[in-house]
Amino acid sequence: MFVKRSHKFLLFFAVASCQMTFAPRLGAADDTVTIDSGTLKGERSGSVVSFKGIPYAAPPVGDLRWRNPRPMKPWSGTRDARDFGPSCMQTDDLPKSEDCLTLNVWTPAKRSKTPLPVMVWIYGGALVHGNTPQYPGGQLAARRVVFVSMNYRMGRLGYFAHPALIKESPDEPVGNYGYMDQLAALKWVQQNIEAFGGDPKKVTIFGESAGGGSVMAHMISPLSRGLFRGAILQSPGLPTARAQSTPLSPLKEAEKTALDYAASLGINGRDADALKALRALPAEKLTEGASAPEVMAGMSTGKPVIGISGSILDGRFLLETPEAAFAAGRQAPVPVIVGANSRDLGIGEAATKDDLFALFGNHAAEARTLYDPTGQEALDELTQQVLADKTLVEPSRHLADEMIRAGQLTWWYRFSYVAEALRNDPTWKGTLHGFEIPYTLNIPNALVKDKVTPADWAMATLASAYWVQFATSGDPNGGSWPRWPHHDPSVGRVFDFTNRGATFGADTLKPRLDLWQRYWEEKK
Repeated sequence: MFVKRSHKFLLFFAVASCQMTFAPRLGAADDTVTIDSGTLKGERSGSVVSFKGIPYAAPPVGDLRWRNPRPMKPWSGTRDARDFGPSCMQTDDLPKSEDCLTLNVWTPAKRSKTPLPVMVWIYGGALVHGNTPQYPGGQLAARRVVFVSMNYRMGRLGYFAHPALIKESPDEPVGNYGYMDQLAALKWVQQNIEAFGGDPKKVTIFGESAGGGSVMAHMISPLSRGLFRGAILQSPGLPTARAQSTPLSPLKEAEKTALDYAASLGINGRDADALKALRALPAEKLTEGASAPEVMAGMSTGKPVIGISGSILDGRFLLETPEAAFAAGRQAPVPVIVGANSRDLGIGEAATKDDLFALFGNHAAEARTLYDPTGQEALDELTQQVLADKTLVEPSRHLADEMIRAGQLTWWYRFSYVAEALRNDPTWKGTLHGFEIPYTLNIPNALVKDKVTPADWAMATLASAYWVQFATSGDPNGGSWPRWPHHDPSVGRVFDFTNRGATFGADTLKPRLDLWQRYWEEKK
């Protein structure tokens, strides 16, 4: 199963990168700021100051488990903000807690007279795992932006729609608590980022995988409108721009998922007593059997992990699928960067080539000709190519196409660069899922550590320059680096970050992606 092999590398990357009434104001020192909830003491490192573990909402514990985030109570004195807060509950072996709603800010130590653009990062991890220490923002902040990252609830604690919750909070969005956490963090940015030298009118949200899918969710949610002016989606998944590729859960289906899970624990009923019993369970219990490999494997086999709903069409935060919203032009009208990697993640399985090409239905013969023209390609390799195209690569192009159709400035990319130290490894035939992140965050040493080369640093400098320039001006172009043209669906060209640098040319995958496009259009 391809997804298992890919996730092994995801885990490797995770190990490798290990209301008051006064207005916000700058503190007396560059490592001290005062925000709505109190004063923070951060830590300077070189040209950047970081503030970590900042609470942006009340702890979601006790009766606040499975409730939308509540305001954080102000603190007195100066709060130490030099360490990350615990990550949200998950199966990963790392410091974690149910009391996890904190965020982090990196900002230039030398304050600018003009407020700086803000980049808000949302981590991925299939909506069941992830953490902020893995993604340091100092390197981007050194390029004159303010970088923010946040924790958000995941798994059964973050996406759960027991019927009793709907009865308890009939006037609130129910189920997508992780998205509501992200929303609360974006509102916190609007209220407080000026204290860190940031401009609340110049916020770009960006993320990878489920983080990119989260960006997509905010693009179509009416509750997030006006909180950002640009969006970067790196291999966006959960959801994707193709509704049938990684489906969202209708609310009724999510309710059944929650009821079935509760019943598996001996908790029956749809009333407040059942909810009280669920809230009495240890948080650790609610993460059992819901690791990222288990959840991804369940998605591939069509047998989801019990109690895991993922993104929910709750009727409040998410009213429709991204595909439907984009088709009707109901998304946020902001500039967009979107793309996927050359060896990206695929969800699904196939025991034989016949099984694999049967995914294309009436187009099976054409698919075989495109993917395996000589009949000599190995099944594992074909599975990787077919499922990556299906899950992330073609949906990223479809999103770009829809943005262009709506008249939004859009840049589409593919990331193919492989660190020099890894190029002789036969398992590295391209950029795996998530492995563009060290370059877009300008931290290539997080991947290969002391084996990082000048070429690796050059690619990281280049990729991050496009990202920072986009956040600054709404256009990734602006320096002496190669020009990145707007996406044009009619020309079949792609901007590719390759081992030879950034190039713009004919997309060799176009015939395959066109076939998937026809397949999806016929499925509607």
